Amino acid sequence: MDLYSSDVLWVVILGFFVSFFLAFGVGANDVSNAFGTSVGSGVLTFRQACILATIFETSGAVLLGYKVSDTIRKGIIDVKDYEGSERELALGMLSALIGSAVWIMLATYFKLPVSTTHSIVGSTVGFSLAARGTIGLNYKVLGTIVASWFISPLMSGISCVLILAAIRFLIMDAKKPLQAGLIALPIIYALTIFVNVLTVTLNGSKLLGMENLALWHVFAISVSAMLLVGILSQLFVVPWQRKKILSSEQATWSRNSVGQSFDSIATVAASTVSIDAAALKNQKIESDATVNRLFHFLQTLSAVFTSFAHGGSDVSNAIGPLIAIWMIYTEGSVLQKAESPILLLLYGGIGMCIGLWVLGKRVNDTVGHKLTKIHPTTGFSVEVSAAMTVLLASKLGIPISSTHCIVGGIVSAGWIYGQIEGNQTKKVDWSLFRSIIYAWIITLPAAGACSALLMLIFKYSLTD
Repeated sequence: MDLYSSDVLWVVILGFFVSFFLAFGVGANDVSNAFGTSVGSGVLTFRQACILATIFETSGAVLLGYKVSDTIRKGIIDVKDYEGSERELALGMLSALIGSAVWIMLATYFKLPVSTTHSIVGSTVGFSLAARGTIGLNYKVLGTIVASWFISPLMSGISCVLILAAIRFLIMDAKKPLQAGLIALPIIYALTIFVNVLTVTLNGSKLLGMENLALWHVFAISVSAMLLVGILSQLFVVPWQRKKILSSEQATWSRNSVGQSFDSIATVAASTVSIDAAALKNQKIESDATVNRLFHFLQTLSAVFTSFAHGGSDVSNAIGPLIAIWMIYTEGSVLQKAESPILLLLYGGIGMCIGLWVLGKRVNDTVGHKLTKIHPTTGFSVEVSAAMTVLLASKLGIPISSTHCIVGGIVSAGWIYGQIEGNQTKKVDWSLFRSIIYAWIITLPAAGACSALLMLIFKYSLTD
């Protein structure tokens, strides 16, 4: 096909419009997951979460999004089978965009956190089946992707439980939880930074020239960042947190002392600090609340990394097919040899952020409040485990579902925490979880069917 062929210009224009609409849906449904636990635990307001997501989702999309977008646009199907049929492949990618966008917006309307990764993969398979049957499907890549759908929530859930168990054993169950927490705080900050810097720099962003860093360079950067953050945390964060928590406890104690003489005032004081009367008399719950305060800023930090990882992974769901259409148009070939354009990744990142601001609160409420009760310690564990899983997959070029990772972590943490504590308020809403599972199951065939139908319409009405 000729370069910049007028035959596919309308597909490019429509592709830009639909991909922005899809990115909007990804932001409304998927981006809200990254900060769902932070908002649910009360560490951040939804507005604060949107501001942080705007910065770090876009950064992740630009710096890390190229690798997974390569898998989405030419890894699921063998594009070589469409040589000489460039217009057909462009129409197929447009069908995938529309099919995925329709399903994502429908799920968002019903406040269900579904996988945008499932959606775009299902849509791509759907148009391919309609266009060429099973010819051209890359079964090896598909098998890896399908396996990751089951492995990723399991990995995220297990790592979340391990992190939470370590926090409970080493800090919450210690004789002096606050002292143990303050001792552990710089170590936790340092390890969190190490893991995330390592995953970002290892085969990292081409834009920052990190793709060719030697292994010892990667570890040198990661260890340096870890030591620096650990020292700064010890010098500045620990004294600040100690003063803040002790001041808060002193204020709470004063209110409770007054409450012993005046029952009505005690009720008001208890509601003010969001702890019921029974909890005020329970030293264990008091110590847990104290430790949770230590994790307020840590949870914000982990949410930032989760958001960055999500931007790197899921921008491809909205922009991968558009990049394929654009490269067919500019190269006149289905092979798409050039790298994913940074400006298109930025375009997708902006669309996701707008979707979060406009409609993100719907799914955020489901993830942050309705599945289970979330505290800063559980939220931190969920976010770190999900970020590690998603970033690892991004480095391998595997488009996994960040939704599955986060929901898997929330459910695992909520269930285990509830069993340990024997506290019914911390257990999982299993009926809601079942509804989410059903939506996950339906996602692939629903998006695939919509895409296949559109491809059949294009095939018999527009192709030569």
